Amino acid sequence: MTFDDIQVGQALPELVIPITASAIVAGAIATNDFENVHHDKAAAQATGVPDIFMNILTTNGFVQRFVTDWAGQDARIAKIAIRLGAPNFVGDEMKMNGEVVALDAAARTADIKVSGRNGIGEHVTSTVTIGFAEGAR
Repeated sequence: MTFDDIQVGQALPELVIPITASAIVAGAIATNDFENVHHDKAAAQATGVPDIFMNILTTNGFVQRFVTDWAGQDARIAKIAIRLGAPNFVGDEMKMNGEVVALDAAARTADIKVSGRNGIGEHVTSTVTIGFAEGAR
């Protein structure tokens, strides 16, 4: 994909991500987040939640993957704003959707609004700005 292939209002194809204990624990370890609510079910339950839950850095990675898988290898993340809502617990799934909301032809950037919903509500809202430098590798 190139910048010229993108239009405001263009929807990204939905991506469904199963929320597994392995994904939550691996994401926490990979991001050096050793808070026990991300890997110890009993410790998480002691805080009043039903199970371990995903950390923000793992969610951020899934948001970036969602956008860059759609945009292709020439797109680069220029900026990301992210907000968490309902936790991603083991056994649920996150359905990610996105839409192009703005284009800047001079800067060759596109803003994509991303939403990730699970069984209890909206887990993440984000605006991701991607840039293109066609021909650069």
